[in-house]
Amino acid sequence: MLQKLREKTTGVVGAVIVALLIVPFALFGLDQYMVGGAANNVARIQAPPTWWHGAPSWWPASMFWRHQEVTVEEFRNRLELARQQQRERQGEAFDPVAFESVDNKREVLETLIDEKALAMAAEASGIVVGDAMVRDAIQDIEAFQVEGRFDPNRYQLTLASQVPPQTPRQFERSVRDNLRQSLAATAVGSSSFVTNGEMDRLVRLLGEQRDVDLLMLPAPEPDTAPVSDEQARAWYTANESDFRAPEAVTLEYVQVNADTVPAPAAPDEAALRQRYEEQRERFSAQDERLASHILVRVEDGADEAAVAAARGKAARIAAQAKAPGADFAALARDNSDDSGSSAMGGDLGWIGRGAMTGSFEDSLFAMQPGQVSDPVRTDFGWHVIQLREERSGETRSFEDSREALATELAQANRDRAVSEFTSELVDRIYRNPSSLTPAANEMGLQVQTVGPFTRANASGIAAHPAVRQAAFSEMLVQDGTVSDPIEVAPGSTVLIRVVEHTPERALPLGQVRARVDAAVRADRARKAVKARGEALVARLEKGETLESLATAEGLAAPESVPGVPRGAPLPEPEVNEAVFAAPKPAPGGTSPGLQMLSDGRAVLFVVTGVTPGSAATLDQAQRDALRQQFAQVSGLDDIEALTRSLRRNLDIEVFEENF
Repeated sequence: MLQKLREKTTGVVGAVIVALLIVPFALFGLDQYMVGGAANNVARIQAPPTWWHGAPSWWPASMFWRHQEVTVEEFRNRLELARQQQRERQGEAFDPVAFESVDNKREVLETLIDEKALAMAAEASGIVVGDAMVRDAIQDIEAFQVEGRFDPNRYQLTLASQVPPQTPRQFERSVRDNLRQSLAATAVGSSSFVTNGEMDRLVRLLGEQRDVDLLMLPAPEPDTAPVSDEQARAWYTANESDFRAPEAVTLEYVQVNADTVPAPAAPDEAALRQRYEEQRERFSAQDERLASHILVRVEDGADEAAVAAARGKAARIAAQAKAPGADFAALARDNSDDSGSSAMGGDLGWIGRGAMTGSFEDSLFAMQPGQVSDPVRTDFGWHVIQLREERSGETRSFEDSREALATELAQANRDRAVSEFTSELVDRIYRNPSSLTPAANEMGLQVQTVGPFTRANASGIAAHPAVRQAAFSEMLVQDGTVSDPIEVAPGSTVLIRVVEHTPERALPLGQVRARVDAAVRADRARKAVKARGEALVARLEKGETLESLATAEGLAAPESVPGVPRGAPLPEPEVNEAVFAAPKPAPGGTSPGLQMLSDGRAVLFVVTGVTPGSAATLDQAQRDALRQQFAQVSGLDDIEALTRSLRRNLDIEVFEENF
């Protein structure tokens, strides 16, 4: 059979057939290899090649398109960052369930896609970020500064404390990438400007003031006319959402804290001494070194020749520093590539263990005061180190530390007792998760009840956001099982179970008829006030004045308010908006209007004069600040327009199943 297959495929026709089969398989496979699959991506962004902007998206031209992916890990990291930021802003009001909505996740993803679009635009434009820009950006980060100046020790420690920890080189790479993708947008935003004509027009509009006369119309007499069944049904049907009973629950719960758990025995002498020995480092000051250094930087990706050249330069500097009478600080100011310390003569301050990278620290702590090291290699390059002073830490005795140890150990024992008690309680509850009573009785706890309550009127432990959130969660409501422990205060937790649940529901008309009748009467009264006001506006438009209307209607005299600026409440913000929305009155004329108030009353107003804002009232500093604000707003609009324009040329595919 194999021989026959060989005979059939050795001819010209066979070769053509095999070639036709190989090409599409090979190209399709290559295309899939280049663009990757959807298994590890949340979105895939594709753009035409830079040398063929009009390239079609269909195969085989699609093989040449540029690709970017939003990976699952990248998306989840950004989502977690957004979660932390929202939790900090909202505090106890933060709802983790609502945060996990698809709309919220999509919003986070859209931000990432915009960033990828800007990165691809930067790549296509050949934007390159220099080392000096990266260094300046890092040194401007407040987290790396001490007293307003970049501190290398703080930089190292901050990066090491990240989760996961980062090396300086990794962080510099991420900063470089971020700068590269933001440069185009920043350039567009910062290039926005406001012309003198635009500035004058904006100042005239924003600084405009209006002279206005106000006449308050009183609320009508209470509506006591009957409400028919037909009127009530019509209002109830049109406003059914106003007549719903909110969801409510009743809870049973037990609370565990230091007061409900048997107190542990006081710590004895042996336990105190054991804790002292285990934590001796806490009572010992760290050995420290006062050091200076000179850095000969080696750029990321430098070849062996560049590394060797840098080492040779560092060796020459080290030789000069070791010479009798050498001024190390002067050498650092003239030669060090560390802009954060060179101006201070290379001073790094007092350094303890763990503050610097391994090779630097090993060399420093092996030196003697006054000694200058040979070149030492780190991720930054070659260092020449000078040890100026050293100091050894002191250790507090056990007797001096006894009181603090006793307090700490007693608290630790109480915390451990509460934790162990809670763990045992949870284990017992798991044997019968549909009730709190058996486990509570076995552990000597009292089962308490709270409710029924809604999301808006919870009290007691139910007022705690975490308890309220769990109480209305779908799992506890539907299953009727006991919750996990919920911390309501430091060292105090509760376990809850929903014993009664009343879903949100429409209240029957008969039950809310009094509320419906009151709403109908209030609406009729409001309409009566509005109709009266509109009739009075019509009389104003025919030439009557507010004063004559007030006299004819038996109302209080109108109030004149000259020079009303934008945003001033008159007496409510909506009145101000209506005043400035009214047409500018003709010379010698007025511009009347009506605005309803939130309490059902109405305000008649007449605009009698308009004074445009004047740039002459602004000094140069105010004018410059206002111009900058206008330019920033315009720049943000330009950046948004740029992003929309870039996205129009992209092929974006989203994999929501990987959210």
